[in-house]
Amino acid sequence: MCQVNLNKYLDHNKVWAKKLNKSDADYFSHLQEGQHPIALLLGCSDSRVSPSTVLGIELGELFIHRNIANVVSHTDLNFLSVMQYAVENLNIKDIIVYGHYGCGGVKAAYEDKSNGMLDNWLANIKDVIRHHQNELNLIEDEELKLQKLVELNTLEQIENIKQTSVYKNALDKGIDLKLHAWVFDFSTGLVHDLKEKYKGKPVQV
Repeated sequence: MCQVNLNKYLDHNKVWAKKLNKSDADYFSHLQEGQHPIALLLGCSDSRVSPSTVLGIELGELFIHRNIANVVSHTDLNFLSVMQYAVENLNIKDIIVYGHYGCGGVKAAYEDKSNGMLDNWLANIKDVIRHHQNELNLIEDEELKLQKLVELNTLEQIENIKQTSVYKNALDKGIDLKLHAWVFDFSTGLVHDLKEKYKGKPVQV
């Protein structure tokens, strides 16, 4: 078996840090003062969809949480705690659900095979499939059907956010949280805003 050399990442880090220190001697001291991100992003754990790389995010710009298939589960205290901290402590007003085409979690939920413990998590996406089964049945091409399911799953997580205590408490306090549904497309490298794609259609974004 081929040994993986992780030292290249540490070498890259040294070069990166040196370059930033050279261009701005106060860069890291400013980071130490605290964070002021402008949005919370819930993305997929897939290694190919790094928000920092795709969106050109600088350190401190986004508060990021990632899990399999960017799911908002009402039993996931990890994400709910992240969301509460983002809204109540960091005063974040924008929340992005960031899905991607070719999502392995979405595909596994659709194929409905046994995946061990993972099935407990995928049940959240199977609910999306059940809610939109008639719409999905109208799509014959399997690839297009999975792409549609990725979009529907992303939109469904927006609706799940609206049902959280954090979101409802924010509304009660007069805080206007803006929710955004974005999907990354491997084939083009572009991120699509589903609000624009579904404009005028009977889908809540």
